[in-house]
Amino acid sequence: MSAPVVPPADAAGAPDPARRSPRAITRARRRASAARFWAQFRRNRSGMTGLAVLAVFALAAVFAPVFFDRSSLDVTQATGLPFEPPSWEFPLGTDDVGRSVLALVVWGARISLVVGLAATVISMVIGTTIGIASGHYRGWFGGALDRLTDWFLVIPFLPLAIVLATVLGRSLLNIIIVIGVTSWPGTARLIRAQTLTVESRPYLERSRALGASNTHQMTRHVLPNVMPLVLANTTLAVSISILSETTLSFLGLGDPTTVSWGSILEQAFSSGAISQGAWWYLGAPGVCVVLVVLAFNLMGRAIEDILDPREA
Repeated sequence: MSAPVVPPADAAGAPDPARRSPRAITRARRRASAARFWAQFRRNRSGMTGLAVLAVFALAAVFAPVFFDRSSLDVTQATGLPFEPPSWEFPLGTDDVGRSVLALVVWGARISLVVGLAATVISMVIGTTIGIASGHYRGWFGGALDRLTDWFLVIPFLPLAIVLATVLGRSLLNIIIVIGVTSWPGTARLIRAQTLTVESRPYLERSRALGASNTHQMTRHVLPNVMPLVLANTTLAVSISILSETTLSFLGLGDPTTVSWGSILEQAFSSGAISQGAWWYLGAPGVCVVLVVLAFNLMGRAIEDILDPREA
């Protein structure tokens, strides 16, 4: 009786890669690609600096209830004097009612980061979908999507966002929706240009000749090729979303029941912090916005350099 046939194995005892399933091979390639990406990202000093700064703010936002009790945001629980300068008790001074500015900034990081990330997700989904569809489809449908993108591009962002925020009302969800649905055209234009490049490659022609559907072509061939651009653009779009939330909150269109960096700036301006010489009241949230935006930009540039095929 003959012995059973055993699949050939490599030196480590693992099955021959040629006999592994396509999904296993795909997962192995993705893990190897992620490992190479992280190794290159770690060697980028500016990217790692941005990641470190962002990690500090993320930890502060997550552990805000540990650092400061939520009652510290209540005006009736204020323990300091109005516009008290920085001291050991209040490292960043107090606001116009005696609350700790440090507590406001730490709690405000939660709202600013959540709004920035959530609005960016909405913007990326809309921009990527419309960009791929307008680049893939020909005829009136693709043209209509392209004209829609042009229409949103020519409208100034801030007036459109102000109008939508005023119509929808002052709430956190509405601010996220407003920023998300008004900041996607730039992404759509970039993705459309990349889609047109991918569409001209030979394997797309072979896929169409074999009868692949439009959905299969866009999800299996086009989307994986434009994802590096989407990933690099996402980190840059988060900073824009945070700035947009700060601007809308400063204009009094944010959620009045929550504390964000923009609402802190709005309250400081309306309470006369400038005339009172309370530089810490305006400076603390302003510096936080600058640092977070800079961190995302540094990470975005690093990711763009790593994923740029011209740098390979």
